[in-house]
Amino acid sequence: MEIHLSDHFDYKKLLRFTFPSIVGMVFTSVYSVIDGYFISNYAGKIPFAAINFIYPLIQMLSCIGFVFGTGGNALISKIMGEGHHEKANSLFSLFVYTSSAIALVISVIGFLFLRPIAVFMGGSGEMLEYAIIYGRILFAGLTTFVLQVEFQSFFIAAGKPKLGLYITLAAGITNIIGDFLLVGILRMGIVGAATATVSAQVVGSIIPLFYFTRKNDSLLHLQGTQFDGPSIFKALTNGASELMSNISASLIAMLYNSQLLKFYGDDGVAAYGTIMYVSFIFIAIYFGYSSGTAPLISYHYGAQNREELKNLYHKSLVITLIMSLMMFTLSHVLAPFIVNFYVSYDQGLHDLTLMAFRRYAFSYLFAGFSIFGSAFFTALNNGLISAIISFSRTLFYQSIAVMVLPMIFGVDAIWFATLVSGIFSSLTTFFFIRKYRSVYQY
Repeated sequence: MEIHLSDHFDYKKLLRFTFPSIVGMVFTSVYSVIDGYFISNYAGKIPFAAINFIYPLIQMLSCIGFVFGTGGNALISKIMGEGHHEKANSLFSLFVYTSSAIALVISVIGFLFLRPIAVFMGGSGEMLEYAIIYGRILFAGLTTFVLQVEFQSFFIAAGKPKLGLYITLAAGITNIIGDFLLVGILRMGIVGAATATVSAQVVGSIIPLFYFTRKNDSLLHLQGTQFDGPSIFKALTNGASELMSNISASLIAMLYNSQLLKFYGDDGVAAYGTIMYVSFIFIAIYFGYSSGTAPLISYHYGAQNREELKNLYHKSLVITLIMSLMMFTLSHVLAPFIVNFYVSYDQGLHDLTLMAFRRYAFSYLFAGFSIFGSAFFTALNNGLISAIISFSRTLFYQSIAVMVLPMIFGVDAIWFATLVSGIFSSLTTFFFIRKYRSVYQY
């Protein structure tokens, strides 16, 4: 039975509706995870460290897709809830065209200036050269990645979350097959891994372009549009939390890498990379659920349906709590298998990674609440509060913890930095949720 944005949602229907978004977000995260596995096991730990070193920069500069996808999605869903479907289609088209143009400019700049930026970040020697090769190939395909991420959000607002999931699965399978052939069989190393990733992003962006351009039964269509500066600004402010989240997460990864190079050398960067691959998937579950519920929240907020807004809010808190407990438990149970999957060939690196991962895993207990809280305020078109929550979670508290904990408790305490950040950001989220409850009546 088809589910509509205007429906009343019980737990079963809510999970059914958000499931495609969760799986889609997980498969988007799988790209770098698969690259990491094949590079680590078929090319060695220096190329492995290289992609972990450079990927945060690429992720930071590709955040425009998350900004327009999430911020634009919230605005479009709210407008549809108000009954203005033609305006929603016009804005959808405007956001896709605008983000594509911005992404193209960023890709050119990133490709040309990658080396001096990587040197400034602390890259040197053989690792730097591998990082430059990998990064330039990904920058060449940056526009396709931006569109893929953006369409993943818009498929939900268009009432086609399952179609979005199928396309994301196709892109993920393309990446896995590409890595297997190019890295595992042909031994093309960094070049093969980057090529496989870009090929997957092409699949994930071109198919939606054709779909939304042609006649279909979805709620959104690509069409002619007019420039609307205020709506672009509103989408950007709505998506400010995603902008802050991506930029902050990338900056924190760079800060981690800088500290780990000083404390542990290349092994520290490789260990952190392994943890990040797992974290990409676990955190993607939180983000997938939050982005899946966002159009529902925006729609019912626009329709002034306060009872359903309250229903979605309370059920989401319960689901997020259950997911947090599951992520924490799974991370500890699977830790030895995950570490062996990536770095079984080096005992010293294996031991360091296992110790670090078990400490880092405590952060999954708190991450989900602040991620949902940020997405919740984005869906309510309150980009400022969403951005504050996101900023506190990904940059403010964590940067302090990364720098201070090793100074007070020793170098191994750096692996608890994300936990400390999660505790304080959860308190910040709780404060704003209580403060604005009477305003939005959830």
